[in-house]
Amino acid sequence: MIPLSVLDLVPVREGGTVSEAFADAAALARVAEDEGYKRFWIAEHHAMDGIAGGATAVALAHVGHATRTIRIGSGGIMLPNHNPWVIAEQFGTLDALFPGRVDLGLGRAPGADGRIAQALRKDLMRGAEAFPSDVVELRAHITGEPETGFSPTPGRGAAVEMWILGSSLYGAQLAAMLGLPYAFASHFAPDHLDAALALYRRTFKPSATLDRPHAMAAMTVIAADSDEEAELLASSMDQSFVALRSGTPGRLKPPVPNYRATLPASAVGMLEHVRQASAVGSKATVARQIAAFAERTGADELIVAGATFDPQARHRSLALTMAALGQTGVPEMVAPETGFA
Repeated sequence: MIPLSVLDLVPVREGGTVSEAFADAAALARVAEDEGYKRFWIAEHHAMDGIAGGATAVALAHVGHATRTIRIGSGGIMLPNHNPWVIAEQFGTLDALFPGRVDLGLGRAPGADGRIAQALRKDLMRGAEAFPSDVVELRAHITGEPETGFSPTPGRGAAVEMWILGSSLYGAQLAAMLGLPYAFASHFAPDHLDAALALYRRTFKPSATLDRPHAMAAMTVIAADSDEEAELLASSMDQSFVALRSGTPGRLKPPVPNYRATLPASAVGMLEHVRQASAVGSKATVARQIAAFAERTGADELIVAGATFDPQARHRSLALTMAALGQTGVPEMVAPETGFA
């Protein structure tokens, strides 16, 4: 069976609290661990009332203490917002707390606007341009190669898996050049998925980290007992996307029956476009859609996103998804000799 992982944004529900969102994230990670998911990643976003994962390393420490074996990581840290030294210390600390369980996914997008850039005291445009050199610097702080003459503690020698994330060809090129694993954000930006994976595999250069390409692709996955129930649950995500694209982001809302029927054609088209990489439905439907996506991408791993207003519904979705893959024609994919756990 192809390895599955979970991407979580630590959503804050309408009528809920940030504290509840963190409790929900820890509970979801425990379910993912029990169901056999490989990784639990949290994404960095800022100044969004409905997303609580801005202090990503702190959130990961919370999840790490709530679990025992599942890998925890960033999906991702937006490096233009940060100093590489500080990230080396943060993830070195996580590795010391949770040895052999920590992933460091790095993205070039800021996850913020100009106001947040000012608050962070960062020039995000310059930071994006410096992304490749910052990645190399960060890797040197952790591995000691090349030798910098001084090193962070914690950080130096940490057994952290470093990934490059992306939604365009840029990240694919960088991951291939550095010989790092690559994850594509097709759950919300599907346009360049096939081209990015092809470019990554074609131009990959083996490294001390990885001897062959290793790619992960993201999907939105909501599984329920019926197609109708899953579509209803997914309407909470649809509302969030419509609100975000209309400039009015907020907290995760309760599901609305036949929500898309209330929308103008332009909004429906936007949702259908952004949800190209998705599997929403009963166990049989999800099995079929995941199988088709895995065959199309040839991904070594898949990571599933998708919030539900009721946390228990997402718990069940993870269980049904894993059960669905056990009954599909998705071939078992043998991991390359990468040193990955």
